[in-house]
Amino acid sequence: MNPIVYAIPVFMVSILLEAWIAHRRGVNTYDIPDAITSLNFGILSQVSGVFVRVFTFGIYVWTFDTLRVGTLPADAIWVWVVALIAYDFIYYWVHRFGHEINLMWSAHQVHHSSEYFNLSTALRQTSTGAFASFPFYLPMALLGVPPIVFGTVALIDLLYQYWVHTELVRKLGWADRVFVTPSNHRVHHGQNDYCIDKNYGGIFILWDRLFGTFTEERDEEPVVYGIRKPLASYNPVWGNLNVYADVIRKSLNAGSILAAARTWFDPPGGRGVALAHLDPQSVKKFSTGTSRGMQHYAVAQYGLLAVIVTYFLAIAPALASADRMLWALVIVLSAMSLGWLLEGRRFARLFELARLVTLGLMLAFFAQTSF
Repeated sequence: MNPIVYAIPVFMVSILLEAWIAHRRGVNTYDIPDAITSLNFGILSQVSGVFVRVFTFGIYVWTFDTLRVGTLPADAIWVWVVALIAYDFIYYWVHRFGHEINLMWSAHQVHHSSEYFNLSTALRQTSTGAFASFPFYLPMALLGVPPIVFGTVALIDLLYQYWVHTELVRKLGWADRVFVTPSNHRVHHGQNDYCIDKNYGGIFILWDRLFGTFTEERDEEPVVYGIRKPLASYNPVWGNLNVYADVIRKSLNAGSILAAARTWFDPPGGRGVALAHLDPQSVKKFSTGTSRGMQHYAVAQYGLLAVIVTYFLAIAPALASADRMLWALVIVLSAMSLGWLLEGRRFARLFELARLVTLGLMLAFFAQTSF
């Protein structure tokens, strides 16, 4: 079973706890529409993963089975330790390329598109990045790292990064010098001049110190979160696709096939373009003025959707392909519907009504055929 099924309740409880603590401290770290959007990005990422991971992990297994130069023992502790360190080293470079190359930034920008920094931001994950990133890890298969070891250390690296997305934990002394911590990762999510393209590590910040990309959080200049070109939307599908659309437009206007291809490998800001100065005081957070009632409705509907998604992830391996596609489609449309409601779109309420009817009929059908 997908291990994220067991993690989802922990995510939800910890997010509620963080929001409660922040409220008690009088700290404004959460915005309901933004948090719901982050969680909807997470839903889409997990749903797409049902289909994508079969391919990417399958390629790893095939590479291990047919091309490996040796076999490392899965029952040796040192293999697990070395594999985790190797994975985190590769992750550093994948993450760095995700900020320096348009092709990979188009996927990774999803994670940076929130203008808040909290545990829900950790779940704001791309649905499109796996195909570009997974080839970087294939050398581990070639060197004989067993698939069970690879899959486990990848999960450990991913889950570790969850807790560092918070403003409630301040600097941690010696730990900030060795590990990725909330302070280090706040810098990574900042759009302040000093934060851009810094602190890429997953577990260990030592990679950044080694390769010259480390910057310490500045007490005198609070981090302003988000990206220089704001998403300005609560629609997670558009959030996944908007930068791809920008790069496609640039490539179509590039003037030649070679220039068009190069566009995808240019830096996100453009080749040879200096970074513009940002005045942190000038940044205004996106808001559509959604009513409290609509925000509370979205929270309730997300709670229901989270239960449905958890159930889907648990049963997905046993479903026929057509059934998996149907579940995925309804879940994606549900996330889009909540986004449109939070944006106050004119058609959103009618679409939401149609969604609820469709969802009810689908659940009734699967309940009847399953019992």
